[in-house]
Amino acid sequence: MKALKILALLFFILIGTQQTFAQKYRFKTSSYSVMEQNAKGQWGKWSDFKDTSLIITLDGDKNRIVINSAQTQLYTIDVYGKTIENETDKTVTFNCIDNSGNRCVIEIITRKKQGNRIQFYINYPDLKIVYNIYP
Repeated sequence: MKALKILALLFFILIGTQQTFAQKYRFKTSSYSVMEQNAKGQWGKWSDFKDTSLIITLDGDKNRIVINSAQTQLYTIDVYGKTIENETDKTVTFNCIDNSGNRCVIEIITRKKQGNRIQFYINYPDLKIVYNIYP
């Protein structure tokens, strides 16, 4: 019984002293599209994709996502969502707050049936932006 208590104590000490290290991911964009909601609450159509070459950084250590555009877009990660995977997509979700204090949901979606194409969505209640990205 004493050995079991010592083993349990060692287990909790080991677990408590382990450090976790979040990773930093960098993505390069190739194009983007925008969709807006009108005054009646109806979504319009996605705009035509426009070429862009930006760097998006997902920094788990600092709990933020940065899009290095002409005006830097900073998103503080409030909640790390679940990863949802099905036969067509793998989606990683983040509830965020932008540098203006507005809440949004960011999703990184890997399109499995499209050659593992990766898309980066920024979803506001009245605006959606999608970037096609490279890993």
